[in-house]
Amino acid sequence: MNKQYYDLLGVSEDATDEEIRQKFEELKKKYSEERFLEGEAGNEAAKMLNKLDVAYNEIMTERMEKRAAGNEASSYTKVDQFIRDGKIAEAQAALDEFNERPAEWHYLQSVVFYKKNWMNESKKQLEIAIQMDPSNEKYRIAYNKLKDKIDFDKKKAETPQNGYNTAQGQGADPNTDYDQQQMGGGGFCEQCATCCACNMLFNCCLNSCCGCR
Repeated sequence: MNKQYYDLLGVSEDATDEEIRQKFEELKKKYSEERFLEGEAGNEAAKMLNKLDVAYNEIMTERMEKRAAGNEASSYTKVDQFIRDGKIAEAQAALDEFNERPAEWHYLQSVVFYKKNWMNESKKQLEIAIQMDPSNEKYRIAYNKLKDKIDFDKKKAETPQNGYNTAQGQGADPNTDYDQQQMGGGGFCEQCATCCACNMLFNCCLNSCCGCR
């Protein structure tokens, strides 16, 4: 906000809404009377009335937008805390209360769907978030990790679980091979792969989710 609007009203940027309103009405009354003066004085008073209206409206609009943004951020924090506490129904209810649904809303909805094990729905919500905010690295990292998880589950479902890799023609654990390729490490168990994908989606640190090291 341009400081000149506050200076025009003669109030500080720390003034309350009520203090600004009172000062505005005081000045408006003053110049409303002076606009009937003859000559240049009346013209200047009329111009000041227009300037006061603009200044007051700009100040109050910006303040309302800041409060709305603050409330939105607070609501997102509440949803995030519900998710971390495992209160998925409460998180969904909080998301349903939003009137505006920007990229962050779709990101959090994706996390809720992930927690419900609705992988395809989670992926769709992340795609919407990326479309709305293409430069957001958090969304892209989450999307890539989720794709890895979906591909991993698909490969697991399609691979015979008999300990023999027919494609390679030798005994091997296809799940372990896939973990090493996608997660970049040896000895990474299936449960760790799942936990890693989950925690990366939430931007949380990977805690010790199983006994392997």
